Amino acid sequence: MMPRWLDAQRVTFKYGLGEEFIGVLKTLHQLHLDSTTPIRVRSANGPVEVAPRDVVAAALPDPATLGPRMRGKTCAGMWVTGTGIDGNPREVYLYHVSDNEWTMAEYESQCVVWQTALNPVVALELLAAGTWTGAGVCGPEVFDAQPFLELMARPEAEGGYGQKWGLEERTPAGS
Repeated sequence: MMPRWLDAQRVTFKYGLGEEFIGVLKTLHQLHLDSTTPIRVRSANGPVEVAPRDVVAAALPDPATLGPRMRGKTCAGMWVTGTGIDGNPREVYLYHVSDNEWTMAEYESQCVVWQTALNPVVALELLAAGTWTGAGVCGPEVFDAQPFLELMARPEAEGGYGQKWGLEERTPAGS
């Protein structure tokens, strides 16, 4: 929805994965185990047709059981390049880091799920309080970010969520 509200030449979504996981995905691809085209296999009940990807998915553990076994952190961020309000090139990275052991202990949810859920909860609170107002379908980019960031970072004891965020000013390419 961002290009509907922002004068942006390009908006993309990227998701970073670790080298080990990327290696597994490449191996599955090389073996055609990511294919959705059914192949004939022998089973105890005779030949059946099954997509290799479905076999891989059936062999994996239930994702709901993985949270307690996961260690590490996840970083959700937005990298923006363009022109600042002063007319000069500007590049910033706005991010939030979440620790899986903490989210499991506090919310019994793994960090990616928790981090995804936090944003609409904060947004709904701002809408309910009348801090954000609008009509129709509006994404978060329509609203002033400062109240969102303030509520997210405000300590829980003060009615916030206690979630620090970071903003890095970067040197624009070609500067």
